[in-house]
Amino acid sequence: MLLFLANFLAQYQSAFNVFSYLTLRMILGTMTALLLCLWLGPWMIRRLVERQIGQAVRDDGPQSHLSKAGTPTMGGAMILMAIAVSTLLWSDLTVHYVWIVLVVTLGFGAIGWVDDYRKVVEKNPRGLPARWKYLWQSVIGLIAALVLFYTAGNPVETSLIVPLFKDIVIPLGVFYIVLTYLVIVGSSNAVNLTDGLDGLAIMPTVMVAMGLAVFAYASGNAVFANYLQIPNIVGAGELAVFCATISGAGLGFLWFNTYPAQVFMGDVGALALGAALGVVAVIVRQEIVLFIMGGIFVMETVSVILQVASYKLTGRRIFRMAPLHHHYELKGWPEPRVIVRFWIITVVLVLIGLATLKIR
Repeated sequence: MLLFLANFLAQYQSAFNVFSYLTLRMILGTMTALLLCLWLGPWMIRRLVERQIGQAVRDDGPQSHLSKAGTPTMGGAMILMAIAVSTLLWSDLTVHYVWIVLVVTLGFGAIGWVDDYRKVVEKNPRGLPARWKYLWQSVIGLIAALVLFYTAGNPVETSLIVPLFKDIVIPLGVFYIVLTYLVIVGSSNAVNLTDGLDGLAIMPTVMVAMGLAVFAYASGNAVFANYLQIPNIVGAGELAVFCATISGAGLGFLWFNTYPAQVFMGDVGALALGAALGVVAVIVRQEIVLFIMGGIFVMETVSVILQVASYKLTGRRIFRMAPLHHHYELKGWPEPRVIVRFWIITVVLVLIGLATLKIR
């Protein structure tokens, strides 16, 4: 939006051409989203407290979590507002990828909002029934996959890129739609499963978004893409601005979500942020890199799958409790220790993901 204004004003004053630089708009997007969250945070927390929209805590979980009951939740709404406003302000809105990622993010956020609302406002412990939740996730995921498939400009945009091997490009054809669906829906639910401790999910989301911003920037630049031997996706550079707004909004939310949390993001934030990471990774053709950088999300999801499978097949549990972060809590790790160590692991994994840009 402001880019249009800057381009118009550049006809009269060349100094406005500075806003055409992607790096500047990434910085401005980050700062705008950060400041919006810091500004909205106190107001939203007060409103949630006034309306008694507080977190319900499972009585079969770690005993240390019982004190969290009543903490305001659905704070992810302010993350989405900050991301949407900042993206609309600083992105090139003529690029269709910008609209795709925004629609997917806000669509999954709407699903999470309904789930949260039914749980904490209507006091329905089931929330949105799982079958309806997955149905609407599937609808949005499939629509996004179909749009991306039919708007692909060249074959590489629907091929699987294998990191570390510059010559391995696997054409997917219609299977691209299946992969895209699985990545978007899978990453959405993976982040949601991880969101169980104060700040545990949001900081890895910020770091993975920063990593994806680098890939988006490089993919959208023909010179860098050729040098790094990655697909050149025309328009993908604008997703670097979107990723930057995720990072800014995430850091702003962390100001209030850090231990001990003043507010939780709820499904409205977790489902949306996971889907956002998934759709960006698909567009820049880095699904495998997302799997690496988001290793914490993968570990949490796998722990739940293994726990359920083991209990159904053998009647025994592999972990003391799933997802994985609860297992370490029940082993006696203080909550801040679990959080920070998972953050450290994410830093390492994001660096490994970024290393694949050069090691080919």
